[in-house]
Amino acid sequence: MNRHQEVSNRGATMLCGTCVEPGRFELREAAIPQEAPDGWALVDICAVGICGTDYHIFEGKHPYLAYPRVIGHELGGRLVSDAAGMSAGDIVVINPYISCGTCRACLRGKPNCCMKIEVLGVHRDGGMCARIAVPETNLYSAQGLTDVQAAMVEFLAIGAHAVSRSGITEGDRVLITGTGPIGIGTALFARLAGAQIHLLDLSKERLQLVASKFGFDRLHDDPASLLEGDLADGFDLIFDATGTARAIEAGFPLLAHGATYVLVSVVKDDISFNDAEFHKREARIIGSRNALKGDFEHVMAAIRSGQIDTDKLLSTELPISDLPDRFSALASDRSGLIKAIVRP
Repeated sequence: MNRHQEVSNRGATMLCGTCVEPGRFELREAAIPQEAPDGWALVDICAVGICGTDYHIFEGKHPYLAYPRVIGHELGGRLVSDAAGMSAGDIVVINPYISCGTCRACLRGKPNCCMKIEVLGVHRDGGMCARIAVPETNLYSAQGLTDVQAAMVEFLAIGAHAVSRSGITEGDRVLITGTGPIGIGTALFARLAGAQIHLLDLSKERLQLVASKFGFDRLHDDPASLLEGDLADGFDLIFDATGTARAIEAGFPLLAHGATYVLVSVVKDDISFNDAEFHKREARIIGSRNALKGDFEHVMAAIRSGQIDTDKLLSTELPISDLPDRFSALASDRSGLIKAIVRP
C-alpha cells in the first residue's frame, strides 16, 4: 500500500501540529483534503523540518502571526495526482511562500517579498499534517532526493538566497553571526562561492559542533575581539542570522570599508547604528527574505552533487505523535540541535 492509499484510508481526519498560543502546542484533528482548487494540487506530506520560525511561534516571538496556527513550512512530500508536469507519487519540495502574482514585487520577479504574501505555517496553516493543498507553481521536482532531504531544501534556500543577494565574490572575508540552521546554511553556500568564512556565536559549544561537522575553522565567540589584530579592518560581508537586535547592532562596527551587511534574521525591534560611521564605510544594508525558485534549484543541485551533506544536518527524527511531549524541550535547548524532522 502506498502512502497516498494510507492517507486516503485513514478516514475523514488527520492530526495537525498546532501552536494554540505561545507555550501551548497540540495535535488537533482536521479533515483530510480530498480536492484542491483549480491550479492547486494535493501533496501527501512525508517529512517536515522544524525551524527557528516554529520555535519563535511557540515562544510568542514571531512578528507576523495570529494564533492558533498549524505550523510547518519545511516540507517534503509526494503528489497525490498528476500536477505541475509531474506524476502522482513523485517526490516534491513545496515552496511555502504563496504570492499574489499581481503586486509590484511579483511583477518585478520578486514573489519572495510579495506585498500580500502568505507563508505556510505563518500567515496560513502549514504542513505539519498528513496532506496539504498548495498552488502548483509552488511545487518543484525533488527527483533524486530522499523525503528527509526534500524537507531540508527550504531552510537551506534561505541561506542560498542571502548569499545570492549579497554580491559575494571569491576571496571575500565573510562573517556569519549566529550558527543556527539558517546561519549554517548561509555559511555553507558562502563557502561554495569561494569566500573565507568566519563564524561568530556566543556559544563555544555551538561553534565546536558546527566546526566538527562541517570543517569550519575560523571561530569566534567574542565580537569585541574582532575589532583587534588581523581582522580589525573588518569584513567584506556580514550575514546576521541571530534573530536579536543587540547582535545586529553589534555587527555594524565590524563592517569593512565598502562592505555589505545582510540581515537574514527578522526581529521585532528597531535597529539603530551610527550614521557617520556607516557613511564613512560607504556600507550597504540588505534585507534578505525567503527565497526564489532558483535558490531552491541551487540547493537541490548541491545536495544531489554531494556538495551539501544533509546527513550532517539531521539531528533527530520523530513521529508527529511524539511532538507535543517533545516540542518544549526542543525549543528550550537547541545548543546541540541542527535539524529535527517530523514524520506526520
